[in-house]
Amino acid sequence: MSEELTPEEAQSEQHQDHNDEHSEHSEHVDEGSTDSTAHTDAQETDTSHTDAQDDSSEESTPEPTPEEQIASLKDQLLRKNAEMDNMRKRQQKERIIVFEQAQAAAIEAFLPVNDDLLRTLQAIEPSEETKAIQEGIELVAGKFQGVLEKYGVEAITEIGVPFDVNLHEALMRQPAQEGVPSDQVLEVLENGYKLGERVIRHAKVIVSE
Repeated sequence: MSEELTPEEAQSEQHQDHNDEHSEHSEHVDEGSTDSTAHTDAQETDTSHTDAQDDSSEESTPEPTPEEQIASLKDQLLRKNAEMDNMRKRQQKERIIVFEQAQAAAIEAFLPVNDDLLRTLQAIEPSEETKAIQEGIELVAGKFQGVLEKYGVEAITEIGVPFDVNLHEALMRQPAQEGVPSDQVLEVLENGYKLGERVIRHAKVIVSE
C-alpha cells in the first residue's frame, strides 16, 4: 500500500525530476560541442596540410639560371626581329602593288587618245594634200608608243593565235577558212595592252568558229 505524499513532498519530488532532465540536456549539449570542436580542429589540420603542400610545390620549382634567362631573351629578340622583317616585306609588297595599280590606271586613261591617233592614220587617204597631216599624226603616235614602251607597256595585237580569255575579248565569231582551227584570233579590232603580267586592257578581237 503506497504512502500518500504531502503537498510539500510532491512539490519537492517534481523539482528533483526537473533538475534531472536539465542535467541530461546539459550532457547532450556538451557532447555536441565536443564533436563540433573536433570537426573544426580536423578542418584546420587539413588546411594546414594543404598550405604546406603548396609551399613545398613552390619551393620545388627551380629559378632559371642566368644562362637560361639570356637564352630566353635572345630567342624573344630573334622572334621580334623576324616579325619586323616580315612586316617590312609585306609593306613593301603592298606599296609595289598600289604603285602598279596607280600606274596601270593612269596609262589606261590615255589609251583612248592613242586609239584615236591610230584610227586617224588608218582613215587618211595618202595624197599630197594629206601628207603633212599624216606625218604629224605619225609623229605624235610614235611619241606615244615610245612612252608606253618606256614604262614597259606592251600592245596585244597578234592574230592567228589561240583565243585567250586572259588577253582577249571576243566581240564576234565568224566561220573560219579551211585549215584554220576554231577559237583562233582572226582580226584585232582594238589593241589590248599589258604592263608586265598585268593586263591593262583586253584586246577586242574576232574569233573563228
